Amino acid sequence: MIMNRREMLVGAACATTGSLVSSPGVRADDFSERKKLQLPELLDAQTTGRFGLTAMDGAVSFTGQATSKTYGFNQDYLGPTLRIANGAVQARIQNTLNEAITVHWHGLLLPGVQDGGPHQKIATGESWTPQLDVSQPPSTAWYHTHIHEHTARQVYQGLAGAIQVTDGRDRDRGLPDAYGENDLLLVLQDKRFDDAGRMSYRPHMMDLMHGFVGDRILVNGQTDGLAVVPRGIVRLRLLNASNARIFSLFLEDGRPMHMIATDGGYLSKPAAVRQLRLSPGERAEVLVDFGKAGSTSLMSAEDANVGSGGMMGGMMGGMMGGMSRMMDAFRDRSFVVLPFSVDDRLKSSIDRLPDQIDSDVPNLDGKGIRQRRISLDMSMGPGMMHGGMGAGFAINGRPFDIERTDFTVAKGTVEHWIVESPMLAHPFHIHGAYFQVLSENGNRPGIENRGWKDTVLVDKQVEILVRFDHAAADQKPFMFHCHILEHEDAGMMGQFTVT
Repeated sequence: MIMNRREMLVGAACATTGSLVSSPGVRADDFSERKKLQLPELLDAQTTGRFGLTAMDGAVSFTGQATSKTYGFNQDYLGPTLRIANGAVQARIQNTLNEAITVHWHGLLLPGVQDGGPHQKIATGESWTPQLDVSQPPSTAWYHTHIHEHTARQVYQGLAGAIQVTDGRDRDRGLPDAYGENDLLLVLQDKRFDDAGRMSYRPHMMDLMHGFVGDRILVNGQTDGLAVVPRGIVRLRLLNASNARIFSLFLEDGRPMHMIATDGGYLSKPAAVRQLRLSPGERAEVLVDFGKAGSTSLMSAEDANVGSGGMMGGMMGGMMGGMSRMMDAFRDRSFVVLPFSVDDRLKSSIDRLPDQIDSDVPNLDGKGIRQRRISLDMSMGPGMMHGGMGAGFAINGRPFDIERTDFTVAKGTVEHWIVESPMLAHPFHIHGAYFQVLSENGNRPGIENRGWKDTVLVDKQVEILVRFDHAAADQKPFMFHCHILEHEDAGMMGQFTVT
């Protein structure tokens, strides 16, 4: 049996990173040792029209053992949830760390000068005070550092947080809106810890090739959390803030999740899904009925980029590898992301699913528009499988150059992009724009890709229609890149202007 390059790379990554095993909490009936899940502090800027974030050093004992050195915004790890409305929002970002950062508003439709990409460094002791001109539908977005060549490490250490864009009308839509009660933000991450329980980020060759994947799940910065929910309809705002892990989420007892929003906002009506794929950078909102069925656990299948072949299936090929893959077909590699416990003393204000949500699905006109081909490239260097030169990361054969503008598009236009990934699946993100997914490998897009998007998982080929409504000049261009952060740092990124 001969493996192609994609299969070889998946197998090699699996051989090195291994599978997520018992440490993150495999299926179990007893969650008595878990602590109640905490949500990030809500920083509501709807009334004031302003907010402040301070990047700071932190110290956290994630596992109850040794303390890890961390970064955070206004706190030891991660940052507060920002709630903003359309209009002018004044931000103030202070950097007290001993290295430069940026703050990119991932999912906010803003001009390049407000975007917070790699060109907008905030040096040690300095501050950045952009006025964010917000004008977009309600959605769940997020913010994170975006320093070229250091994004992966800084995000892993904690420089990220969520954003809620709201119009204050969710109660009218029949949607849960009580933050921390029936409206829960879940920031999903995976980490590695050393023998002393300290968070570890020491990427090796295969971590660069695949992206850094941990062996323990964190939700909102907690290990072994337990979400206590009211009886009724509960809203889950899901944010994949991992460096590289792709989640395939489902509920353990088989009940459906009812998807109501993608990256860019609401669907026209709830859509029942049994499994929801969420790659790094993506967000999704779902409703779960905890009325009659009661408690359950949010689970995930194994990351498809790592694969289930292990050392034998991925590296050896041939008959032994084939036998290993056959055995894996009967092996359950799913794991617990977060268990839910229903507290009968609590009751959600929402007890039924809404029939409709007042939102329009994407319907861009793709006739007679410019077409671009985007290839997310990885080249396997000599001796890669033996710890040699490693891989080259690029887009259309060109690694990122912060001094080079790759192309310019006209403001107010729509373009047809064909994005291809010859090796592995890559989450593809575009700054400053929303897009409509036309197809995935020639087929109709999955439900997670039928609303407005800014990030999409490209597993071989995806076609999208991109709308450019915001200007970006040469000094502050927009980025387009893989959101596996190690790949982005290593050169799988480009930049463009909008004039």
